[in-house]
Amino acid sequence: MILLYGAVLIAGIANAIQPGQTTQLAKALGQPFTAGLVSMFVGTLGMFAVGLLSGHLSVPSLQQAGQAPWWAWLGGLVGVGLLIAQLFVAQRIGAAPFLGLLVTAGVVTSIALDHFGLVGFDVHAAGPMRLFGGALMIAGVTFVALS
Repeated sequence: MILLYGAVLIAGIANAIQPGQTTQLAKALGQPFTAGLVSMFVGTLGMFAVGLLSGHLSVPSLQQAGQAPWWAWLGGLVGVGLLIAQLFVAQRIGAAPFLGLLVTAGVVTSIALDHFGLVGFDVHAAGPMRLFGGALMIAGVTFVALS
């Protein structure tokens, strides 16, 4: 479990760094959407390489593809929304408020997803401690954004 939590911590650090990388690329290229495409293309190449190296890359059968709910295929569009926010919002409001809002929105949304068992998550009730933790995150990001 410690390795899994470590991997998530590293992903969180990367999540804080990526908006700066993407916006700097956009400034250098003079085109934010081109920078976004480059970012997604590099990410696609990275996923391809990791899949090949791990031996876990294969083309699914039509039956396997048909078993996924329709909305599961739209995950990449969610990534596009995040990338657009990075390109047009992160530099204007700063890294701390941007990531604070991003993470807090994710935690609060995740509490609801867990509570109702949505988008494939097992049900984990939104008890008082989870709700209090979400409220603390909202308060914390408010302090970060207002300072």
